[in-house]
Amino acid sequence: MNTATTHSPMAMDHRPGFFARAESWLDERGKGAWIAAMVVSFIIFWPIGLALLAYMIWSKRMFNSSCKSMSHRRDRHMGKSSGNSAFDAYRAETLRRLEEEQDNFEAFLKRLRDAKDKAEFDQFMDDRAKMTEDDNTNTGPATA
Repeated sequence: MNTATTHSPMAMDHRPGFFARAESWLDERGKGAWIAAMVVSFIIFWPIGLALLAYMIWSKRMFNSSCKSMSHRRDRHMGKSSGNSAFDAYRAETLRRLEEEQDNFEAFLKRLRDAKDKAEFDQFMDDRAKMTEDDNTNTGPATA
């Protein structure tokens, strides 16, 4: 006697489960809905809130919208041609010039930091020499 069936019980039911429906419902409403659900679940029963928070972090739902919009914005502006070759050349030249200015500014900041460090070190050495000189004058030569 064989009780195996050719279709599994899950295969017959094409409707998504409760958790899949809840997840898609929350996804449609955005990050605010996920956060609200997490807060409510913390209020009702804290382990569920903790599990929901862990799921949101694990599935990257906490951070995905801002990262998507930033990468989309960067892709749209950086790599693709606008269709106008004069504008593309102007944009490329401007970006090159800005990168060069940024490199020059960073080099300036490094020189400024180095000069400040040298001035602080020189001040330290002067103070140390002065303290050593004062100690020598205060103790003076021993007279018997």
